[in-house]
Amino acid sequence: MFDQPAGRLLGGAPGALDRGLRAWKAQPVDWDRMDQAAPAECRRPQTTIERPVTVSGRGTFFGKSIRTLTLCPTDMDGWWFERTDLPDSLPVRCSIRNVWTTGNVVSNIVLRSGSPHNYIRMAEHMIALRMGMGIDNLLIKLDSGDPPLFDHGSADLVHALRSAGVRPVDRPASFVTVRERVTVANGQGGFLTLAPPADPGRPMLAIDAAVDFKTAIGRQRIRFAVDPESFAYGATARTNTSALKMLYCRTIGLLFADIRNLGYSLDNLLVAGRFRYWNQARLRHEGKSLEAVWHRATLDLLAAIALIDEGLFVGEIISYKSGHALDVDMVQRLYQESLLTPLAGTERA
Repeated sequence: MFDQPAGRLLGGAPGALDRGLRAWKAQPVDWDRMDQAAPAECRRPQTTIERPVTVSGRGTFFGKSIRTLTLCPTDMDGWWFERTDLPDSLPVRCSIRNVWTTGNVVSNIVLRSGSPHNYIRMAEHMIALRMGMGIDNLLIKLDSGDPPLFDHGSADLVHALRSAGVRPVDRPASFVTVRERVTVANGQGGFLTLAPPADPGRPMLAIDAAVDFKTAIGRQRIRFAVDPESFAYGATARTNTSALKMLYCRTIGLLFADIRNLGYSLDNLLVAGRFRYWNQARLRHEGKSLEAVWHRATLDLLAAIALIDEGLFVGEIISYKSGHALDVDMVQRLYQESLLTPLAGTERA
């Protein structure tokens, strides 16, 4: 597992991919949890939560305002967002078809459907839970397009879903994979590879994620199989930024409303200088903080995979120096080239 070639290149330059592959192979794995991996439960009914639950926090893009999410059970297939402040708008499904942008200065996945006002920003920190928590169908009601920002990644949402209970829905859960190993690459040596399950008899979502920053974050790499426990651990990781970008936001960025009103703080953001962190880095393993790579693997990468709306993805993923733009590009190409297929033995009748 994780040692095969990149497969068919769907996008990007072969030379850049070759450089990325060499760097990825040379980077050591800081924490390999694959010995704890268990196969996914692929023959089960769909699930939703038993009762609504509410969470609140300061807004992400309007940090002085309190924003509220209400997580609701639903019989609709998939994850949906409903803007309660836009009563004439339809719910927005978590789907690659509804991705509007992946942001500029503040990189994030923005979903939109219908009216340009009917959008949800920073959706990734919510929709990633679709892949990690075993909840197939959920309706999230928001009082604005600006969701709350929490001090512990998405841990508040994990706790809320767990407290809401789970009930089955009277139809089977769907699982999909890719027909072949495929890769997309960017010009900086980053790449993203998706492949079918390494062992069809023990299907799971296995991830090898690596980052390499020119800051105190440095090189970090983890391997794990996605399950509720590993996801809940990684979901406590905060978004990270460089000290230089933080300085930009607090100076020149004050000229721009979106940046001036950002709810980021040293509590909900990991800030890395060139040689040290500006605040306390979390999620340490053998003395080294792996907070940045856990955030990348659970709350960023899995958010893009959650945009696959035919079912839950099962297979192997390698992510090296990737980001929202490359992640979303991969999912778009899966649809454009009809590369998704039902996992054998889980096809709906």
